Amino acid sequence: MRKFCLACDLKDDDRLIHAYDTYHREVWPEIQDSLRQSGILTMEIYRTGNRLFMIIHVTDEFSFEKKTAMDLANPIVQKWESLMSEFQQQIAWAPGDVKWVLMERVFNFEAADK
Repeated sequence: MRKFCLACDLKDDDRLIHAYDTYHREVWPEIQDSLRQSGILTMEIYRTGNRLFMIIHVTDEFSFEKKTAMDLANPIVQKWESLMSEFQQQIAWAPGDVKWVLMERVFNFEAADK
């Protein structure tokens, strides 16, 4: 199992941030099915202010390219992504039209007695 961490920003508007949180309390079942079919085993999204942090655990077969192709072929996922674009904004250093940016681990601690 592999792990990826990603970041994204929301538009700095309390009303939009609240709406984004509300949508994520009841993510559409088709979106959850799409995540599962792409090889995502677990996904967590955390928020502080308007900054989002996502942790995903994926199968060995998972690839972002495969997930992107699947998403582009799925009209429900496209509808969800269009809706989420109302709330999200690109991080300043993100390339192209990328919203979720892979993060680089800069520190790791593991207790010796685990």
